[in-house]
Amino acid sequence: MGLIIGLTGGIGSGKSAASQWFEQQGIKVVDADIVAREIVQPGQPALIQIQKAFGDWVLLDNGELNRQALREHIFQQPQARKALEQITHPAIRASIIEQLQQADSPYAILVSPLLFETNQHQLTGRTLLIDASEDIQIQRASQRDGQSIEQIKRIIAAQMPRADKQKHADDIVINDGHLEHLYQQLESLHQYYLELVQTTP
Repeated sequence: MGLIIGLTGGIGSGKSAASQWFEQQGIKVVDADIVAREIVQPGQPALIQIQKAFGDWVLLDNGELNRQALREHIFQQPQARKALEQITHPAIRASIIEQLQQADSPYAILVSPLLFETNQHQLTGRTLLIDASEDIQIQRASQRDGQSIEQIKRIIAAQMPRADKQKHADDIVINDGHLEHLYQQLESLHQYYLELVQTTP
């Protein structure tokens, strides 16, 4: 596995815009959120384990995971979250590693909103934080997701505070809401990462 960049940021910070830009430069991007959905597809070992641990009610008639029922169950029984994470986290990690190992670009990117919280940063050589003010986060997330401002504020409050993320990150890009500003900063980081790859033995 060559150089892996961990890309993170809070809700509405512009993670997706950043990861799409890297993809357009031909860089392999592995998205932890997509992996989390893939590992609970019908027939996947993690879904079978979830069914065994919780019961048949976690499945819809078509065999897919009943996310809403499971979400409500975890909300009412906080200890159930641990049981679920003990199944899903190792499966997500294994799939992420497998996909990163298959990367054929000069370096690869792991996008994860919980990069530091779930210790996925341990899989990376450097970390990049897409940082935006809370006002911009709320504005962007409310336009995109159709969620209420209260819901978005709750999500922000549940995520690792910006100041802590800033302390953990090797590189920080400030996203002020203008895409061209974001892309300019990403371009210089892209060149820097390419240099790192060439100078690392």
